[in-house]
Amino acid sequence: MSTLLEVKDITKIYPNQPKPGLDHVSFEVMQGEFLGIMGASGSGKTTLLRCLNFLETPDTGVIRVDGKTLWDAADPATHRESEVRKKRLHFGLVFQNYALYPHMTVADNIMFPLINRKVPKAEARERAQEMAKLVQLDHLMDRKPKALSGGQRQRVAMGRAIVRNPKVFLMDE
Repeated sequence: MSTLLEVKDITKIYPNQPKPGLDHVSFEVMQGEFLGIMGASGSGKTTLLRCLNFLETPDTGVIRVDGKTLWDAADPATHRESEVRKKRLHFGLVFQNYALYPHMTVADNIMFPLINRKVPKAEARERAQEMAKLVQLDHLMDRKPKALSGGQRQRVAMGRAIVRNPKVFLMDE
C-alpha cells in the first residue's frame, strides 16, 4: 500500500497568540485508509484542514499527495499563488458549517465545483444526479438548503466534495 497523504512538521503560528495554532504536526495516510483527528475545541483540527486545503499558509513543514510535494515551507517554488487552485484539486473539503449556497438548489450546489471547472453542463448535471443518488438526495434536487434538514445539508456538502473525485477528502466535524 502506498502513501496517499504525507504531512510533515506542519506549524502554524498566529501573531499575538500565546501558542501556535499547530505545533510540528506530522502523519501519513495510506491509500484507502481513513484517519480521524480528535481533540478539544481550539486544538487546531480546523486549522490543520485549512492548511491542507491551502486556505491557511503553514509556517513550517511539507505536504505531499501521492509523493508529489504540494507545499514545502523551505521551497519558495511551492508557494506560488497561481498554483493554489491546482493544489486544491487534490482535496475535497466539507466545512463544519457546510458552506452551501442558499440561493442554489441541491442540484446546483452539487454541480457548482464542476461548473466552476468548466465541465460541460450536461455532464455536470448527470454527475450531480449520480452523486445525489449516492448520498440519497436524488428526490430533493430542486430544493434549496433552507428547506433541508441538517443531515440533508451535510449530505449535500459531502456530495459537492465527492463529485469532484479528489484524491483526499477533508471533513470538518
